[in-house]
Amino acid sequence: MEYRHLGKAGIKVSALSIGSWVTYGKQVDVASAKEILTAAWEAGVNFFDNAEAYARGESEVIMGKALKELGWPREQYLVSTKIFWGGSGPNDVGLNYKHLIEGVNNSLKRFGLDYVDFVFAHRPDPDTPMEEVVWGFNQIIQQGKAFYWGTSEWSAAEIMLAYQVARENHLRPPSMEQPQYNLLHRRRFEEEYAILYKELGYGTTVWSPLAGGLLTGKYNEGKIPEGSRATLPGFEWVKTEILNPEKLKVTRKLAVIAEDLGVSMAQMSLAWILKNPNVSTVITGASRVEQVRENMKAIDVVHKLDAEVMARIEAALEGYHEEC
Repeated sequence: MEYRHLGKAGIKVSALSIGSWVTYGKQVDVASAKEILTAAWEAGVNFFDNAEAYARGESEVIMGKALKELGWPREQYLVSTKIFWGGSGPNDVGLNYKHLIEGVNNSLKRFGLDYVDFVFAHRPDPDTPMEEVVWGFNQIIQQGKAFYWGTSEWSAAEIMLAYQVARENHLRPPSMEQPQYNLLHRRRFEEEYAILYKELGYGTTVWSPLAGGLLTGKYNEGKIPEGSRATLPGFEWVKTEILNPEKLKVTRKLAVIAEDLGVSMAQMSLAWILKNPNVSTVITGASRVEQVRENMKAIDVVHKLDAEVMARIEAALEGYHEEC
């Protein structure tokens, strides 16, 4: 495993990490979570991502129980949560000071932890002044409930404003962004956020590296395999997105390149992300141990993506118009 600094911060995260999303509580229970986390841990993963909104909090409960039963030294792994969608009450959503404090407290109770290492603003909140948002996250850090705070799917302008507010008020600025980034979703990460890497030394914990499974190649025949996430209740929307003819045209070209390299399409897609020096860690998801083991091998594929291979990948993407 490779370990990278979280931007300019001193802390290091494994280049590949594990996130729960909503599969915990639906496809993953405590027993299977322990198996998934163990496979990742044995591969060198030290960062596990979560959020208060995932499975309405059940995801944190399952991960917390799994970590407790595994009994690893707390100082050897990193855990995150994200705050925004905490409930149905008028103050249970957003980044108001009340919800920030109560949201983190509730997450810690579900995890069974004294603190998380990272806490993210899951989305920007136009209804709460930036001064209140920055102050709220600083209070969480001052209270020892988190060490670093960051953003998720914020615009570069919003992040720059938060940074400015923090500096003007002698507060801790955000350290990292959690954006979507993959071969089919690049524009914001590579173009809009460029100023954040250069001016702020911002770190990144990228999500959806395989575009909901599309970049594994399992949908290249234009069908939904039984047992995949798209077959779960409430995920019918995935079918429309995954069976997009333009995207499938690209993934079929990418599959040929991966085959020529002698690696899986998923491994090549993850390795491509790891080639970007502005990526601190790639959050992978898994509902089975086998997926973890395959994805972790992406570390060994990075060196295969030389200039010629990278050019072939760019050629495969030529003509593809990214959705905004």
